[in-house]
Amino acid sequence: MRSGLIGVFALFFVLPNNLIAQSKPQYDNLLDALRSGGTLRGNSGPQSVNWTNGGNKYSYINNDEIRQMEPATLTDLLIFNSKGFTFPGTEKPFDYESFQWSRDSKHLVFKSNFRPIYRNSGIADYFIYDLEGKQLKQAAKDARTAELSPDGSKVGMERNGNMFVYDFATGKEQQLTDDKTSDLGIFNGHYDWVYEEEFGQAQAWNWSPDNKYIAYWQFDEHTVPDFQMTNYKGLHADEVHIPIPQVGDANPSVKIGVIDITSGKKVWLTPDETGDFYIPRIYWTSNPDVLAMMTLNRAQNHMKLYFFNVKTGEHHVVLEEQNTTWIAIFNFYTNVNDMVYFPEKSKEFFWVSDRSGYYHIYRYSYDGKLINQVTKGDWDMIKVTGIDSEAKRIFYLSAEDGGLEQQFYSIKFDGSGKTKQSTVAGFHDINMSPNTKYYLDSYSNVTTPLHVTLCNDKGKTLKTLEDNQPVSDFVKNHAYSAPEFFKFKTTDGVSLDGYLIKPFNFDPNKKYPVVMTVYGGPESHDVFNNFSADMWQQWLAQNGYIVANVNNRGIANYGSAFMKVVYKQLGKYESQDFVETANYLATLPFVDANKMAIMGTSYGGYSTTYTLLTHPGVFKVGIANSPVTDWRLYDDVYTERYMAPLSDNEQGYLKSSDMPYAKNLKDHLLLIHSMSDDNVHPANTMQLLTALTDAGKDVDLRIYPPGAHGAAYNWQSYLLIEGVSFQYLERYLKGNNDLPNLNGQ
Repeated sequence: MRSGLIGVFALFFVLPNNLIAQSKPQYDNLLDALRSGGTLRGNSGPQSVNWTNGGNKYSYINNDEIRQMEPATLTDLLIFNSKGFTFPGTEKPFDYESFQWSRDSKHLVFKSNFRPIYRNSGIADYFIYDLEGKQLKQAAKDARTAELSPDGSKVGMERNGNMFVYDFATGKEQQLTDDKTSDLGIFNGHYDWVYEEEFGQAQAWNWSPDNKYIAYWQFDEHTVPDFQMTNYKGLHADEVHIPIPQVGDANPSVKIGVIDITSGKKVWLTPDETGDFYIPRIYWTSNPDVLAMMTLNRAQNHMKLYFFNVKTGEHHVVLEEQNTTWIAIFNFYTNVNDMVYFPEKSKEFFWVSDRSGYYHIYRYSYDGKLINQVTKGDWDMIKVTGIDSEAKRIFYLSAEDGGLEQQFYSIKFDGSGKTKQSTVAGFHDINMSPNTKYYLDSYSNVTTPLHVTLCNDKGKTLKTLEDNQPVSDFVKNHAYSAPEFFKFKTTDGVSLDGYLIKPFNFDPNKKYPVVMTVYGGPESHDVFNNFSADMWQQWLAQNGYIVANVNNRGIANYGSAFMKVVYKQLGKYESQDFVETANYLATLPFVDANKMAIMGTSYGGYSTTYTLLTHPGVFKVGIANSPVTDWRLYDDVYTERYMAPLSDNEQGYLKSSDMPYAKNLKDHLLLIHSMSDDNVHPANTMQLLTALTDAGKDVDLRIYPPGAHGAAYNWQSYLLIEGVSFQYLERYLKGNNDLPNLNGQ
């Protein structure tokens, strides 16, 4: 573990690289910098990767083509070219947003004409392409989701709150449910706003592996409060109505139904739960007629995993876990969709738990008995990427090499034979074939732009698919400042990792203003050893700012004690750590301690306002985009996960709100929000404005009515937000009042 003094030495060690920037070309203006983002990000490798043929091949999109790679021979074949195809029955050229394969690898399902609804969902038309007959035909119109049955003989779909299935053999569509009442009442097969947003999935139904059943969620929204918003467009502006439960509100009632596709028989699966509870996940097990259902109590600290017989509804609990804080069933920020895994051809399942103080894999039999703990140590297992039931081996990503790293490992079911598969320091993301024979490794670090390699299960690189040499050339020939890591201990003895991005023409004898760009929310992760292509940060570096960030308490991958200390008291430790970071930076000889800013969006906006109000005078400037200002105004699933239900933590909610501290504001604050933000409702900013006004405090405000969460709604609005933010820093951090008129550019 490095001390703060060693961290300072490390910063000075790389100074010559920064001095080189003096002779390299820089960005002409903010517009030029932001437009250069694509150049600096480079290529992300194969797009829309789908493993086919049991995992022995994968397909990907290359411009108008869908191509297929066979790793064993490195043969790359053309599968489909959209040129020359039209939408069936029209002369309009065919296009699509995404596609999926049938399990028999003989058909493609295209999603086209997508119209978004919430963050991940929307309505679309679906088309089937027969690879052998080279025929394209429509399978579903105006469906929210559609998916081929595992054998490729049928297409299941949800349309307008009911379930349907289309049979290729008969050419007929069958309606499976007919009990939808309204979007504000009962509907089937798609999530409501809060389930989709906070449990991280868009499709609320699943085919059974044997093609016999469809299991689906049914929602009843009639008790959920109505959220209204408008963008004030037109003479009589339309209002959007969305049922969204805030803290303490009534939730939708939810149940799981299973339909026999052949007979049409429906069975409701009813767990032994009372009161308010969630059903965040269902999984088909390797037993053809057994569905696993996960339930969570409203406080989200008591999980049960049920096994249901879908023919009879008979059920029993196979796993139960309780926690004094919260139980994670997925992680949006680290791209983890599941914490429980049911491998095919196995009567065992795996559960990821932090019961030891770190997230690790636990192995269970189908009768609910713990067989063994698979991974162990004072580090977090992050994500299971593949399970080989025959070789009894699990592949996973972990933070064993430290909180800045995400490395790839494998281990046997019994916990023996742990092997590190990845060899390059940095951040690795793995896309593994279902049979675990091959995987794509997308990795980078602060000095290496994204590389994508095709590897076998032994870790051998079969082919480099992307090395982003143009990015390396750009960095070599253009001014660029890479992140430099530091580590220090807080006054209460906690080690924190962070990074600095120094000005292009860095002079160690000068003092520079600092801009901390933060997020900081629970279970997220801000600072990794990965390549930085953030053009806003590079623009600040070009203009003489030091940019900084830190993995504050609450962040994932440092163990549960580090992450869950924020439970019931959001804001307290995050703001403390931002202030501790500012104080640490102030000890560096090239930092101007009197010229520091903090800025962020969403939770980062909350981090900004809460830090300014509870620690006035540390940061001279704050810029908060779409901030939560009172957690009682946010949705209940997210908030109660980290703050507990309101009845159990009323004082915690009051202390985590901005409003009681409005009188403390002494620094410059810019607030940015959209009136069409369905995530962090504009009421957050409006209520803060009232509290500040009542306290006689002045702030600056920018409202962008049509924007969604984050306020920007097109390129021009994004450019304007960045321009306004930059000028705010220039004016109040540097005292530069000779600024160009944004309206004249």
